[in-house]
Order: sequence, then structure tokens, then C-alpha cells
Amino acid sequence: MALFSPLNWFRSRSSQISCRTALSSQPSLEAAVNEVTAQLTGDSSADLALVFASTHYASDLPRLLPLLQHRLKATHWLGCAGDGVVGTTAEGNASELEKKTALSITMLQLPGAILKPFCLETESLPDLDGPAQHWQEWVGPDPLNTRSMLLLVDPSSPSINDLISGLDYAYPSAPKLGGIAGPHSAPHGSLFFDNQVVTGAVGCSFGGDWLMEAVVAQGCKPIGPVFAIEQVKRNVLLELSHENQRDSPMACLQQVLNDLSEEEREMVRHSLFLGIERRDIVLGGTGAAQPQGAFLVRNLIGVDPKNGSVAVAERIRAGQNVQFQLREAEASRQKAEQLLEAAKERSISPPLFGLLMACLGRGHGLYGTPNGDVNIARRLMKELPIAGVFCNGEIGPVGGATHIHGYTACWGLLRHDPSQQKSSSMF
Repeated sequence: MALFSPLNWFRSRSSQISCRTALSSQPSLEAAVNEVTAQLTGDSSADLALVFASTHYASDLPRLLPLLQHRLKATHWLGCAGDGVVGTTAEGNASELEKKTALSITMLQLPGAILKPFCLETESLPDLDGPAQHWQEWVGPDPLNTRSMLLLVDPSSPSINDLISGLDYAYPSAPKLGGIAGPHSAPHGSLFFDNQVVTGAVGCSFGGDWLMEAVVAQGCKPIGPVFAIEQVKRNVLLELSHENQRDSPMACLQQVLNDLSEEEREMVRHSLFLGIERRDIVLGGTGAAQPQGAFLVRNLIGVDPKNGSVAVAERIRAGQNVQFQLREAEASRQKAEQLLEAAKERSISPPLFGLLMACLGRGHGLYGTPNGDVNIARRLMKELPIAGVFCNGEIGPVGGATHIHGYTACWGLLRHDPSQQKSSSMF
């Protein structure tokens, strides 16, 4: 039996659908542009070009898009700079190039897609207490034609959490995926839009026959029981309970530590986090409602030995459930495999393309080997073209709302799905 190839599947359905990729690690921008454009053979144009460049090119970034557009044609151009890039060569070899000079290009031809790119100045946002229509008019895409959304944010942008909350308010049925671009010292932004380098935020809505399914792999394993929050002040946990027993968070943590192995106790010193349960409606890749609990993993930022309280990098409230989490490579690998496998099985159509927005805390530092997340996806979806960037914060949905994450791999699986579009009244 011949190996299944998603690209061959798409070619058999439509010769117009295409995903062309290129990757270069040349040290000079001109040499990198020459290499990627030489790799991009085939159709001369695309509906959407995704461009990811390392911040090593920072001073030359304003020249990047004009150089590419001199040789390549695409209706829309979008991307950002990061502390490393993810890309796939024309031969199909996918790589994570961490903290290295690199340029990744993806050219997507998507017949039947409704694409609406947007570029936002984020110094002043619409009122979150006002009508959702004000946000929709400000961003641009029609909610009826928005099935999912890619969002890239400049690291200098203020009020990023408010921006994400506003997009959820305006487009509640559309999963949002993306990241915060990498900072640099050059006197311009880190975002690519049209033929310019910009600040603020840029993105693109996907509608019509196409969607980008969001898969968020936070990379932690739970340790100990699930505790209920009894007392809290803003982001400081004061009292937890389990099986009618109340105690301080530090006392509860000590109980958890008593049941761990010596190896796990050692990892707690540098890899301990807290999962905060979100029991909202979880959006699937199509925006379909899936009622379930999901844990949002957050840093522990301080303790008070006097009363045993713990400060968390997230607003929390009494009545929520929490569980301590331990970040380690095998748990991260298993969780990513589980989530990607589930996404693969949910749809009869394989993804045309995989977008990876990854934290620099993953990669070689987490797995001990290069290409950790890329290899996981490739084992499940052979020949999948992959591109993306190492972010200053990853953006993706957990528990029915979009959040900024750390130490996370946020995947966007681009699918052709006309039947869902035509049958659903949500879009």
C-alpha cells in the first residue's frame, strides 16, 4: 500500500489548491531571498503569503517584503520576525531553527477561501463595554465570513490582553491563533503586512471553504489532586480545599510533594506551574461548542511563608478549581501527540498546512534534541508542510477564551472544509 500523502489528496481534488514552502538560513538577507525564491517553483501566484524571519535580519527587515514581491506574487502578505523560525524546504524537510538566522516562506493558493487581512493600531482600542459592532468595524472582517483567525502582535503593543478580549467579544465563534513577535533593537516594528514593516497587530480571518483549527499544547502534566479555591485576593491564593479539608496553598503543595518521586521533586525547583480550570465552552477547530473543563497553565510568581499564600500570574476567583502542574519533556511530547492525533481524527480531510507558534522555552531546551514539535506532527501527519516562528508569547484558545501562553506550542491546522461552512449557521 502506498503511503498516504495529504498533498496528493489535495491535488486529486483540485489542481488549484496548493501550498508551496521554502526555507533558508543564509546569513545575508539578499542571499536568503535568492534561495527561497529559487525554491518556490510551480504556480506563479498565491492568495496568501506567510513570511517569518529571524530577528538576526532586524536592520534589514524593511527591505524584505519589497525584495520578495519583486519575484513572487501574492494577493496578501503577512508575517512577523521572531527569535527563530520554523519552515519547510521545497524538498519537504521541516525544521525548527532556534536562535538562528533564517527565513521561512509559505505560499498558499486557497480557492473558495474568504480571506480578510487586517492591520491594527493598538494605541487606542474600542470600548469593551460598547457594542461588538464597533470592534467588528475596527478590525474589518465580517463575523459571518470568519471561521478562524490568525493574529500576530508586536511586542511593543500596549493592552495585548484587552485586544484579545475584544477580538473574542467581536468574533466569539472563531478560534484565534498566533503569537507575539520577537523584540529587536532596530527602529521599526516586527510585523509584516502588505509591503511594510509595522507595529500594533496584524492578522487574517479565514472563511468560506477554509478554516484554521487551533491546537494548544501547554506541555505540562498534572500532579496531585484538583483543589477548589476557597479564598483568593486578586491573583493571590489564600486557601484551598480538597475532600472537605481546607489548608493554605503551600500546605497543599507540601502534600503533593510527599507523593512525588525524587526526580519529580527535583524538577519542582524549576518547573512547577499552576493549572487554572476553565469550565466554559471550549471551541473546536470549527468553532463547534464542546462543553468540558480545560486547565490554563500559569506561572507561580511568589509565596508568603507567613501565611502560606501563593501568587499566580493570572486573575483567579473563589470557586475555581486548580491543580499543580509539572513541566517536563515526556509529558509535553505525549500531550502534543494526543492533541494533534485528536485533531487529525476529527476531520476526514487532512490539513494542507501546519502553522506552529512556539515558545523559545520549548525546542532543544525542552526536548534535548532539535525539531521536537515538528517531529511530533510529522509522525502523525507525514509530509505536512510546516512554518511558523518562535514567539515572545503564544496566542491560542483554552476553555472557550483566547489567552496568551508561555512554554506552549500553538498549532494552526489549515483545512479545506466546505461542507461545514455550508451547513453551519454560526458563520
